[in-house]
Amino acid sequence: MKKIIFLLLLNLLLFSCARVGAPNGGTRDSLAPKFLGSNIDTTRLNVSRTVKELRLDFDEYVMLKDFNKNFNVSPPIKKIKKVIPSNLANKYVLIQWEDTLQANTTYNFNFGNAIVDNNESNPLPYFNFAFSTGDKIDDLFVSGTVKDAMTLIKENQTAKDNKMVVGLYKAGENLDYKQKPDYITKVDEENYFELNFLPKGEFVIIAFDDENQNSVYDAGKEKVSFLKEKITLDSTSVRGLKLKLYPSKKVVKYKESKAINGGLLMTFEGNPETVDVKSLSEELKDFKVTHAKRSDSVNIWFDAEKSNLGGNISKQVKLSYFTPTISDTISVSYKAVKDEFKLSNEAGNLIAPENNFVINTSLPIENLNTFSWKLESDSIAQDFTAKISEKNPFKILVNSSFKPTKKYVLTIPKETVSSYYSSNDKSFQFQFEIDKPENYGSFTAVIKNKPTAKFWVELTNEKGEILYSQFTNASEVSFKNLKPATYIARIRVDNNGNGFWDEADFAQNIAAEDVYIFEKEINVRPLWEIKEDWELTNR
Repeated sequence: MKKIIFLLLLNLLLFSCARVGAPNGGTRDSLAPKFLGSNIDTTRLNVSRTVKELRLDFDEYVMLKDFNKNFNVSPPIKKIKKVIPSNLANKYVLIQWEDTLQANTTYNFNFGNAIVDNNESNPLPYFNFAFSTGDKIDDLFVSGTVKDAMTLIKENQTAKDNKMVVGLYKAGENLDYKQKPDYITKVDEENYFELNFLPKGEFVIIAFDDENQNSVYDAGKEKVSFLKEKITLDSTSVRGLKLKLYPSKKVVKYKESKAINGGLLMTFEGNPETVDVKSLSEELKDFKVTHAKRSDSVNIWFDAEKSNLGGNISKQVKLSYFTPTISDTISVSYKAVKDEFKLSNEAGNLIAPENNFVINTSLPIENLNTFSWKLESDSIAQDFTAKISEKNPFKILVNSSFKPTKKYVLTIPKETVSSYYSSNDKSFQFQFEIDKPENYGSFTAVIKNKPTAKFWVELTNEKGEILYSQFTNASEVSFKNLKPATYIARIRVDNNGNGFWDEADFAQNIAAEDVYIFEKEINVRPLWEIKEDWELTNR
């Protein structure tokens, strides 16, 4: 663990409020630049609020490396107008600003590892410089670690390119998280953070993945972590906090509507629980609306010709929409998009054993007439069933006693697959083969302390994309016929039993539902049967 370097007594000269060295107390690089002094009075106390610059002198030429990624001022100074050095090395660092400083406030200029020597880029590690516009320098701190709750952190892995920050807001009724936190710091490569020179009081702590590096939390766009209870700083500091970043809940906003094959597509930012759509246009009376709960897409299906909306001329369609949080009236410029009713097999022609053959459609399916369909193998008719997927109306699931290495031909005559206002106007034929079982592996997880609520067991790739998933409450979960690959196993818990995994909502102080990551990668190979015990723990 990293050790905290405390402030020296305020009556020490020159270095009393400049903190140099790693917070874990490692040996300092002897080739690092040496701090000599500054333009601020040596006691760093009762500094004038009208001071507009900080100059730091060094014993050799220095540069600022990744300055924007490393540098922070707490409390924030909004209008920094000049930084030296910029392109050429210099023997001093100069920060100039326009703001008038707050009264009786300790300011901490945290350079991280930005200050490096010009010759070998040796950093002056974790360099902080503090001064006060009052008669004392605050000396409390908050420290801990931040990790991504959704991904596997490998042993000895560092977060070299992370953009994570940790901030403190002064607790109060008028907390506005759309502004910069009152105190903020970067998270280092080892996921460690330290907020220094803090005053006494109550604070709300937040950590977020600052993707646009504006030091402001963007709900729905950046992962977030926070503590539901306030942090109290009195005579002692707070150390050893463990924060985990979760996806954040998006605020529901209408984005746009556009013409698509078969109707209109309405999209939202965020995931509305429900969307009710009404037509305000005389032409559009007969239509269907499809919206999966918490989907950001709403489809309005209709027959453009019968509704007198066909042809090459754009026409205005007026609609109103209603969600639990927002409602409005919109006008869409509609021009009919003509495209054929397509059936395809996106998964390819080689099907894993014990799987359905999946047909993808370009329009949602309302009805299947499979009486005239044919499934053949070696020109011999095969028994089969076909149904619309309960989870996705754009998919048809075909099941039979498929045999490994066997080749199959499925023929679908025209006008046997129906959407709301049209059917396939030509026949389709699919040829596919069932792969050998020995080309696949399996993984079984034995969960020692499974959650009380139902949960999703997921196998993802390194990007976090879900490749396989099961919703269950079983203590033993098996995935068969897995493609050889490296997987990350994850559990997301449906704590509130609503059938969805709920993200973090900082504005409402609602934590994300539980997530657990299996602590090592799952390397699946052909014919391998992997079985692992899984003890659920909070990292």
